[in-house]
Amino acid sequence: MSAATADDARPGGAPSHRMAPASTLGVLATLRRGVEVSPQLLRGWRVTLLLAVLAALGKVLVPVTVQQTVDTGILAAGGPDVDRVLLLTGAAALGLVGAAVCSALVNVRLFRSSEDGLLALRTRAFRHVHDLSVLTQHTERRGSLVSRVTSDVDTISMFVQWGGIMLLVSLLQIVVATVLMAVYSWQLTLVVWLGFVPLLLVLQPLQRRVNGRYSAVRERYGAMLGAVSEAVVGAETIRAYGAAARTQRRVDAAVRATWRAMVRAQNLVSVVFSSGVLVANVVLALVVVVGTFLGVRGDLTVGRLLAFLFLVQLFTGPVQMATEILNELQNAVAGWRRVLGVLETPVAVADPGERGRASSRGPAAVELRGVGFAYPEGRRVLHDVDLHVPAGASVAVVGATGSGKTTIARLVARLVDPDSGQVLLDGTDVRDLRAADLRARVVLVPQEGFLFDGTVAENVAYGLRTADGATPDPHDPRVRAAVDALGLGPWVDELAAGLATDVGQRGESLSAGERQLVALARAYLADPDLLLLDEATSAVDPATEVRLVRALEELTAGRTTLTIAHRLSTAEAADLVVVVDAGRVVETGPHARLVAAGGTYAAMHAAWVSQTR
Repeated sequence: MSAATADDARPGGAPSHRMAPASTLGVLATLRRGVEVSPQLLRGWRVTLLLAVLAALGKVLVPVTVQQTVDTGILAAGGPDVDRVLLLTGAAALGLVGAAVCSALVNVRLFRSSEDGLLALRTRAFRHVHDLSVLTQHTERRGSLVSRVTSDVDTISMFVQWGGIMLLVSLLQIVVATVLMAVYSWQLTLVVWLGFVPLLLVLQPLQRRVNGRYSAVRERYGAMLGAVSEAVVGAETIRAYGAAARTQRRVDAAVRATWRAMVRAQNLVSVVFSSGVLVANVVLALVVVVGTFLGVRGDLTVGRLLAFLFLVQLFTGPVQMATEILNELQNAVAGWRRVLGVLETPVAVADPGERGRASSRGPAAVELRGVGFAYPEGRRVLHDVDLHVPAGASVAVVGATGSGKTTIARLVARLVDPDSGQVLLDGTDVRDLRAADLRARVVLVPQEGFLFDGTVAENVAYGLRTADGATPDPHDPRVRAAVDALGLGPWVDELAAGLATDVGQRGESLSAGERQLVALARAYLADPDLLLLDEATSAVDPATEVRLVRALEELTAGRTTLTIAHRLSTAEAADLVVVVDAGRVVETGPHARLVAAGGTYAAMHAAWVSQTR
């Protein structure tokens, strides 16, 4: 259920609080917002941090052991002390084993918490995308929306599971190494930090540039997915119009744009990483020179110098690793911003949830009062529409293409909400009804029934409503009963595997008419009180039309039916005809009366009769 409030759905409504758009957030603010969205990421962080500290302390066992072994064992005043050497090395070995165990536990805990957090993030992102109105979804390419739930979350996953671990351990390792280096030689510690401070100052502006370039990568990647998915879905049309070459060029352009964005980002990353390697080598050389000088002066023992060289490696390694991890962080932050951007997109058609009003089952009455509607950045489609559909009536909505017929069906189904006026179901504004109740009572069957990849039975069973939201059982006897009730049993039995016949992706293994038969069986199984039909009998062969007409007679019996009529034969059989012209209801009444009135409908009917003779 969407977290949006019912007020968000009303014209002029506003969420109870506003947040800064995700695209304007800095790195830390984005991470903070991301953790707020996925609090599972920080689950058990105190224990994990303690284990990480122990793992980092284990890293310094080797240099400490080297220093103690050399200074107090091998170079002891009375000669080499073998027992002390064995004791120190043995203790170090046990410590290293313990540190390895702690490191493994850190990895396991971070992996589990990150997977839990990313699971919640991916699920929440998908549910929010699904909750967005069809108009909001249409403002972005589908591939771009899909990338928010898939590849963008994957970039976050890679950083949290790998970069996050390494960044945590690296920072602790730098702190521990610095403390121990200062104990051994404050002069050499100063040399190390003076070598790296300029790099740290330069890194900050470079990281901002890396951030911008990785944001461009995520945008190009989403556009590429959109171009590829569109080409795959529209493959048949592309071939039919001989557009393969120009489609290939469009996809290639999207791929190249993604490649260019990635190369630009990686080039900058290479500069940052190479700078870290260069500085590390220079610092190590300086430590050797200055350390030797201090040793000659007697300010530094051999063991301490050797230990310091180990510590410098422990210090510079994480610093170099941190630069690479920070680059990965920029990529993850760019992905996080895109995911947060989706989550912060307001749900225009919001479910009032438990605060909503319940709706009783039974033949539904529908009323539109002063309804106006305009699509985003488009002309106004409906103007002050008033319409009353009595309970149990069969209503046909007719009019020219673009007159607003389909928009009326969308408003009644609450796929969109009006800009002005009200849509009422049994006297209650549909915006105030619980979504579950509305969906149980109102079903829209589009002109081309969409089928999911699976069997005929699975697609019909999609109409079953389960109390716990579980996947409906395609073997439920009600599936076959629905098919038989609509008179579709003989047709199903003629299929290769009956109800178990695979329909293919988007139902492409069936004809358009056969897909519509499955959609009608699905609607019958949903058992709605109000049935919205975008006329199902258009553009089908005569044999299939006979089946469709029979199935529709059974499906509409005893139900309120609102049909978007493309054929006026449908209007002839309806109880009530509604004529829409340029977004306004211009005539309403029974077929015979409207024909006799000699108005808009009479002219449409006369033209249709002359064409069908």
